[in-house]
Amino acid sequence: MPASSPPASSPQPVAADLVAVLVAVTQGHARILTTHEGQALPSGPFELAHRSLQSGMRAWVETETHHPIGYIEQLYTFADGDRERREGQRVISVSYLGLTREGHADGAVWRDWYHYFPWEDQRDGAARKRLSEDAGPALEAWCNAAPDAATAQLRRMRIDTAFGLQGAGWNEDFVLQRYELLYEAGLVAESPHARLPEASGTPGAAVPPGPGHRAPAWSGQPMAQDFRRILATGIARLRAKIKYRPVVFELMPDSFTLLQLQQSVEVLAGRTLHKQNFRRLVEQQALVEETGAMTQGTSGRPAKLFRFRDDVLFERAISGSKLPLSR
Repeated sequence: MPASSPPASSPQPVAADLVAVLVAVTQGHARILTTHEGQALPSGPFELAHRSLQSGMRAWVETETHHPIGYIEQLYTFADGDRERREGQRVISVSYLGLTREGHADGAVWRDWYHYFPWEDQRDGAARKRLSEDAGPALEAWCNAAPDAATAQLRRMRIDTAFGLQGAGWNEDFVLQRYELLYEAGLVAESPHARLPEASGTPGAAVPPGPGHRAPAWSGQPMAQDFRRILATGIARLRAKIKYRPVVFELMPDSFTLLQLQQSVEVLAGRTLHKQNFRRLVEQQALVEETGAMTQGTSGRPAKLFRFRDDVLFERAISGSKLPLSR
């Protein structure tokens, strides 16, 4: 007689949330559209009435913010077992990265993304200095608190690689790795074992996790649930993408100067660009064309205005365009 089949386990109910990381560049600042007083990203549940995941996400952004979305692509699906549960359901988040231009949004607010990740702005060296002076000792203490020598060595290697120490070099794409390392070390307020300096300056004082905590400036503004992790993933994706696809043009006005174009790339990458190399690359790859107009009403010397060519997006999607990030 054949062995009986094991009883089928009852399916675990799963709910899906749709989350939008909407990016704009405004007056030289990288901006993120947020909700709930900056503690969340535009989001909502995927419903049966939605024709697709993307249409559902667009519908929720329209409902929550009344802000239009331009370029969009699916980012990542977050389904870790320790994510929130809702009425007995396991909740996963399907996230999207959208590029747009900043405008009025009802019930939402635009925030500088370095408000959440101050250590990621390496353009003037101030963030690196802040990280060294404030986070450095805490990361060193985390290494020293390892249960054994092998773990301590692994932690040291991760810190050096993520933060560009000991000659490793800063990699602007490691946004998520840096945030998750700080999370694991308890150095961001969302961490369940957060140990951050209090406002008085007492190092290593235990603090309650969550976005309500007054985290020190170097650790960035916390967000509810895992929205800051989702945001870090979006920033990393965009930083990688601008090196080989011309998506930055989705963030530019109809006409712009080459300096404005360079500054937009710099603020997204958090790094400075070599001016001559950048302009030579733009010229060689024929990314833009002159409009025939000049800047007006500026205090400095008038500059030529450019626009991106209509066929650039299609062409560069095939051939790519490497942006010269200075090391």
